[in-house]
Amino acid sequence: MDKEQFLAKINENLLSEYRTDISHADVKQLHNAVSHAAMSDIISLWNDTEKRRNEGRRAYYLSAEFLMGRAVYNNLYCAGLLDEAKELFAENGVDIACLEEVEDAALGNGGLGRLAACFLDSAASCDIALDGYGIRYRYGLFKQSIGNGFQQESADSWLDWGDAWSVRCDSDAVIVEFADQTVKAVPYDTPIIGFNRKAVNTLRLWQAESVSGFDFGRFDSQDYMGASENKVLAEAISDVLYPNDNTEKGRRLRLKQQYFFVSASVQDIVRRYKAKYGDDFSHFAQCYALQLNDTHPTVAIPELIRIFMFKEGMSFNEAFDIVSKTCNYTNHTVMSEALEKWDVNLFKSVIPTVYEIVLLINNHLKKYLAGIGQTEEQMADKLIVKDGRIHMAWMAIYASAHTNGVAALHTDILKNDALKQWYDIFPERFQNKTNGITPRRWLGLCNPELSALITSKIGAGWETDLDRLSDLRKFVDEPATINQFLEIKKQKKQQLCDYIKKHEGIEINPEWAFDIQCKRLHEYKRQLLNAFSIMDLYFQIKENKLPDLQPTVFIFGAKAAPAYRRAKGIIKYINEIAKLVNNDPDTKDKLKVIFVQNYNVSYGEKLFPAADISEQISTAGLEASGTGNMKFMLNGAVTLGTYDGANVEIVQEAGWENEYIFGARVEELAIVRPTYNPREKIYNRNDRVKRVVNTLVDGTFNDGDTGMFGELFNSLINGCSWHRPDNYFLLTDLEGYIDTKLRCLYDYKDRHTFGKKCWMNIAASGKFSSDRTVRQYAEELWML
Repeated sequence: MDKEQFLAKINENLLSEYRTDISHADVKQLHNAVSHAAMSDIISLWNDTEKRRNEGRRAYYLSAEFLMGRAVYNNLYCAGLLDEAKELFAENGVDIACLEEVEDAALGNGGLGRLAACFLDSAASCDIALDGYGIRYRYGLFKQSIGNGFQQESADSWLDWGDAWSVRCDSDAVIVEFADQTVKAVPYDTPIIGFNRKAVNTLRLWQAESVSGFDFGRFDSQDYMGASENKVLAEAISDVLYPNDNTEKGRRLRLKQQYFFVSASVQDIVRRYKAKYGDDFSHFAQCYALQLNDTHPTVAIPELIRIFMFKEGMSFNEAFDIVSKTCNYTNHTVMSEALEKWDVNLFKSVIPTVYEIVLLINNHLKKYLAGIGQTEEQMADKLIVKDGRIHMAWMAIYASAHTNGVAALHTDILKNDALKQWYDIFPERFQNKTNGITPRRWLGLCNPELSALITSKIGAGWETDLDRLSDLRKFVDEPATINQFLEIKKQKKQQLCDYIKKHEGIEINPEWAFDIQCKRLHEYKRQLLNAFSIMDLYFQIKENKLPDLQPTVFIFGAKAAPAYRRAKGIIKYINEIAKLVNNDPDTKDKLKVIFVQNYNVSYGEKLFPAADISEQISTAGLEASGTGNMKFMLNGAVTLGTYDGANVEIVQEAGWENEYIFGARVEELAIVRPTYNPREKIYNRNDRVKRVVNTLVDGTFNDGDTGMFGELFNSLINGCSWHRPDNYFLLTDLEGYIDTKLRCLYDYKDRHTFGKKCWMNIAASGKFSSDRTVRQYAEELWML
């Protein structure tokens, strides 16, 4: 559409739906009208893409999370309508920034879901036949607010804004059966618009609904609650991402969620196949590749076998052969507690027929292992069903064509340690696919000022060929170029300052250094280490040891899982530090600490471009990849981090001299771990460390009589029943981390030289495009 056609369509929608026009509509009305107008413009391309996809092999990405964020700006940008929309709004006296009020679709928790979103964007932008399957959660993860320093959660009612970017497809609804319940899965299709309309792929999300609906008979008998019981129980399955699983009921609901969406998805894929080939399934593995994003969708393996056996009349061996050639598994963690295991009795009580298939897969595995000469003792660490537990990762590895890690270091750890028993048997199945991010949302859309500078230097086209950013290296010694970059960085910092003032009520000086750590709150990501470092700086300033320290604002953004008590304790501790340093006359002009509320994709779009320093400080070996590190890098920040995950490859691409790497490495921790005694070796011998750690329990801060700070202290010094003291080696790395942070902050004082480091990060970030990652999946795993 040209601008006039676009305006006509918007006003037509506003008139027919709301009896208003663009000059008088409210934000919700504008959002829906603009979205529907854009949808009408891409529908034909969407349909044409689907027809083309049916002609060849295609891949499906099964994921419990799709963290898409706010759709309107991204979709207008990719559809080539954003500039027209800005002009139309301005000409009618409306600021298009008002659409920032629209809620994110927060259907994910963190990196896992955001990676899925980036992959879909890249596939459409590269015209790769990849569609997504997941759950249409009624509520997002949760809305976070901070009250008296504590995280508070409330329902994230993202659907209150409507769902202008999806289409309900009742004709494709399917039935999903549990032992105690039968529900209907109704699909909602969302277009994934490739940049410059290269293609439009599909994200199909399933919503759980009651088969029987409202029971009028029970209502007529005055059983008002019972009349809606089936509806409530069915809808609970797709209500909330990751319901609390501290109880049997919670675990049961989580399993139902996983089975619900993979059963519906697999049924849908089989339906598509039969429409083309009828009952001849000999082509299935050549037509489809299913990518299992972590262990959550692994139940798709026995479910697809179940359908082949019980609905299509195959033998187990025939079904297993097809499924094992169709499925691929992405491992996202080496942490054993995150490799899903289900209690056998729970699994049997929810999906008993599927459990029988799991037993058949386990027996198939035993026969295979025996056939290659393994003893029962050698088989023990590979059995899918063992000691009353079902090991989902083991099933994913055994019954898939490939298993991949998500960064070079992570994949090496899988091969040599975490999954060594499997790599020794199936070395040909293991691959590495280093994660990436979409340059459209994470540079083109969120940082148009920097995008324009890049285009002025190397021309257009880098948006879909990020390797071209390497051409920026030749400008690093041009003072004018670096000064332009620094001016843009200052603009982005001012924009973030304005945003934080509006949403948090806190004023920040954009002249300060911006040190940012935003990611999911978990002990291994070590936000507590960052907090300890700030306390050390505080003590040093109080003692006049850092008279010329660069003024710095430390910004945290993170959500803790509602049941994760220690993570919530860390949030409270950070906010106690903020209260102290932000108000102390000796430090308030040097340090500022801010914990932003409700960190999400849209907040990230403000944070990443404004950062000078990117905090990537996970315990070495535990962050599989990370993608926040790539977003910061792409927008011109240096990495302050451990030699972990994709940090390793960031250093290799940008150079050691342009990053700030500290801390023990994987191989060093492997040596230390068996005899690690942080109390004796560090805490009792290092007064600097001891003083900082003691602030948890010496009365410096108040945890509201919750005991949270005491628990954090004990986890570091004494350990607990399920892990050793200082399980994530904070005390090992603390002093070196502080020293490296200080070196970084003192380097920052020379803004031009520091700006050159940031520029070199941008120039070196081409490898970290999700376009590259998805092309590798397409060519090396999915064989598209």
